[in-house]
Amino acid sequence: MEENISENIHATTKIAHSSGIIPYVRIGHFDTQLNESPQNYEISLKVFRDQVDSVKTTKKKTRICNVCGLVYPLKRSLISHLLVHSNQQDSVCEECEKAFSERRKLVRHLRIHTSVKSFICDICGKSFRSTESLKSHSRSHSKEYSCEVCDKTFAGSGDFKRHLRIHTKEKPYACDVCSKAFSNKGNLMTHLRIHTNEKPYVCEVCSKTFAQSGTLKSHLLTHSKEKPYACEVCSKTFARNGNLKSHSLIHTKAKLYVCEICAKAFLQRSELTAHLRVHTQDKPYACEVCKKTFARSDNLKSHSLTHTEEKLYVCEVCKKAFAHSSYLKSHLLTHSKEKSFSCEICGKAFTRRNCLKCHLRTHTKEKPYACEVCKKTFAQGCNLKSHSLTHKKPYACEMCNKAFKEKIALKKHLRIHTKEKPFTCEMCNKAFKEKSNLKRHLRIHQKE
Repeated sequence: MEENISENIHATTKIAHSSGIIPYVRIGHFDTQLNESPQNYEISLKVFRDQVDSVKTTKKKTRICNVCGLVYPLKRSLISHLLVHSNQQDSVCEECEKAFSERRKLVRHLRIHTSVKSFICDICGKSFRSTESLKSHSRSHSKEYSCEVCDKTFAGSGDFKRHLRIHTKEKPYACDVCSKAFSNKGNLMTHLRIHTNEKPYVCEVCSKTFAQSGTLKSHLLTHSKEKPYACEVCSKTFARNGNLKSHSLIHTKAKLYVCEICAKAFLQRSELTAHLRVHTQDKPYACEVCKKTFARSDNLKSHSLTHTEEKLYVCEVCKKAFAHSSYLKSHLLTHSKEKSFSCEICGKAFTRRNCLKCHLRTHTKEKPYACEVCKKTFAQGCNLKSHSLTHKKPYACEMCNKAFKEKIALKKHLRIHTKEKPFTCEMCNKAFKEKSNLKRHLRIHQKE
């Protein structure tokens, strides 16, 4: 008894996983041992067929291999996996140990490793590994598949069938776990990773894993700082194509999304959605630590950094640290005194974009911030916040229960109870509860 079966299973399933078989989940551990060496860990063709006929199904519609206990979301995936245990050695690739149900499929697969492309197109000379690939390519010269709905033509029947689902709304590929349906098999395979938690795409720089190749591709740009997408108008570059598309709308000046309340127009739907919360006072994003709510997800993200106490962005001038790069960027303007944001109407310049934005409302007379109680409108959010306090008194004294609209008013009131007099005259050392009283007192010394 030299090898533990669980070790053999691990080795076998690792091969199956690397060969492209649908991701699996391990649900158990086996202690049974074999008298023979690992290569004898296999099942006969008859047992293989019995296994396929007696596939176990759990309540979540997952299939369990009776040989090694691995779970698969699809029946066909389990059938492919069972070939790994079968004794059909002539249907297993020696390079990657992937198993096939038929010898001809193995032969076709071997061309991937040999890179032999013996099937050549008579028209353009391009070579292919199989006759099927050549036939599919040949149609690119004739485009024999035509859609009767939109007249679009296709070279391959597969592409044509996939296109037709746009019109028919057909979704033939259903997830066995959650029943969600897809029009494309590839989308189903990607979706299955949600249930298996498989993330096969690994970043070579930081080892972070991803479920989709596109997500990894976007992530890699954060390491390379590469910005391959350039604006044709102003030459500004972007890391993602989506960001370039959003930026391009600035040049077209086509503001398609209009607010029905104040008629303000926006380039993107997401901007309009965020703007509407100004009117509704809706703040759907809540901090899990302090329960503070925000109208925008990016504001919540920035706020969350205040709890982590990680201040990675340091000012080189004064060494002050910040939790977010945008905070550091805004702070640096205090050192440069550069006013790069100018008003096109009156020429007044500002150090920050949001200051310019607020200033522009003096010209447009726009007041997007509305009070829910009295409907009074304001040009700036801070003004609305101050105004809202006139309708309520949130700051209550714990000693006498007297309430105040503003925190500073409560602070002054507390000095009645504490007898605190924080404002002291430097000439006669007389103390006062309020700064205004000290100023009035100083006039006595000025007359002397």
